[in-house]
Amino acid sequence: MGIKFEKILIWGRSAEEYTKMFGLTLEDNKLKIIDCAGGPASFNVEMTRRGGNVVSCDPIYKFSKTEIAQRIQEANCEVMNAVQGNPDNFVWQDIQSPSQLLNIRRSAMQEFIEDFSLGIQEKRYVIGELPTLPFTDRQFDLALCSHFLFIYSEQLSEEFHLACITEMCRVAMETRIFPLLDTSGKPSPFLLPVINQLLKQGYEVQIRQASYEFQKTGNKFLRVLRT
Repeated sequence: MGIKFEKILIWGRSAEEYTKMFGLTLEDNKLKIIDCAGGPASFNVEMTRRGGNVVSCDPIYKFSKTEIAQRIQEANCEVMNAVQGNPDNFVWQDIQSPSQLLNIRRSAMQEFIEDFSLGIQEKRYVIGELPTLPFTDRQFDLALCSHFLFIYSEQLSEEFHLACITEMCRVAMETRIFPLLDTSGKPSPFLLPVINQLLKQGYEVQIRQASYEFQKTGNKFLRVLRT
């Protein structure tokens, strides 16, 4: 039985997870990166400490640190109930138990919370919402989108997915999206239609293997390049 969420949850992941999900190399880490629908991930703060150039964009950044922390707590409960109720949907290898999962994610999101005020001041966290980003054409080298597009295929339409991807391709030379499954664990019904539309529009599109798998068979990301 697949997991289904009624709403889009506010949860975040670490830079290590981003590296594996998106196949990021040392050369990629030198690029100007936009993390779309970045939420409370620690990718931004961790990369900033390493000298990286990352901007995260999300509508939740309009809220206070306290309000975001409350929403994270609500998501923690919902996600953990879903994971504990459906353990066979996941690969318990790098993450070996639900309690370890919660500890890893709590640590990442706490780093985000502690960095949030400074990040807002430094304009590393920008209020914005797909499919209309507040950035200029080709402002970034690489756009990333984790656990938003495709995974919420029940809540977000095919047209919305295509609009979001073309918008990311407008602001960045390359776009990567992970995962390509919906919350039920099946390939998103929008994946192939969206790929076909992107190809018709002249984009180069690839499905790449990721060195990350927590949701079973969720080990691929989409790579879209401007030509």
